[in-house]
Amino acid sequence: MDYPTLLQILASTVRLGVPLLLACLAGLFSERAGIFDIGLEGKMLMAAFASGAIAAVSGSVWVGLLAAVGAAILMSLLHGLASITFRGNQLISGVAINFLASGLTVLVGQEWFGLGGKTPALSGAARFGTIALPFAEQAQAIPVIGPFYHEVLSGHSILVYVAFLLVPASWWVLYRTRFGLRLRAVGENPAAVDTAGVSVVRMRYSAVMICGALCGLAGAYLATGLSAGFGKEMTAGRGFIALAALIFAKWRPWYCLGATMLFGLLEAVSNRYQNLEIAGIPVPLQLMQATPYILTMVILAGFVGRAIPPRAGGEPYVKER
Repeated sequence: MDYPTLLQILASTVRLGVPLLLACLAGLFSERAGIFDIGLEGKMLMAAFASGAIAAVSGSVWVGLLAAVGAAILMSLLHGLASITFRGNQLISGVAINFLASGLTVLVGQEWFGLGGKTPALSGAARFGTIALPFAEQAQAIPVIGPFYHEVLSGHSILVYVAFLLVPASWWVLYRTRFGLRLRAVGENPAAVDTAGVSVVRMRYSAVMICGALCGLAGAYLATGLSAGFGKEMTAGRGFIALAALIFAKWRPWYCLGATMLFGLLEAVSNRYQNLEIAGIPVPLQLMQATPYILTMVILAGFVGRAIPPRAGGEPYVKER
């Protein structure tokens, strides 16, 4: 593999890893507060549709972004209502959100646009453009580092850079603020937090709303940054891969970055080598497309080790009388 090809794969890794990173951070906040959320897929899908549809109608990608965040937060509040207020099963609630988003996006999309659930193709101000970092063109003359800076680090949409900035921001919020301490404590021992006079319900609702906002960014990036509009089931299991990455990262922000970029690399390699031949025998296209999902299971089964989730995760809190 030559260096230009490697740079192209790494650039693709960044683009494909960013929605996973945003969804992984979303799940991190929710699960650290004790709310397991397998509905990340549905929230991303609903956000992707909202951003694509509203951006197509309004002609503004920023209006589409607000719609995406709003739609994902509404889905999160629905999940919170079921699992926090009514103390329902969190896994079932997440599955219901996935099914609801899958059907609702196609139904509303067909009703609005008549394109089989798709939105019109986005262009111009309805899409996020790329940003050239300072001196990216001039840096190409520098051996090795210059092309890496120009090809891999520069030339992405603003949501890519926001996603990377959210990693240290998430670490700081969780480990250096009183809010983060309380949020992590709610996921470990909600009774102790309640005894200290902190509302467990309020903290968990705050966590699921942050989760919704981050899923909104992920969905908006898919529809208006990575693609040029919404397509049926366009999340393609990314929410579940983000959950796998979260377990692989052991619920730590910096590890989330590495895990999601690893999964992004696997997808980038499978996309690059779809016409691969081994010893003259062509590898089926479907096998190459399934490679990231297969390797996800292999990594989780053999390389994660002992990943200990928050102790109160998945359990509704009942206030003692």
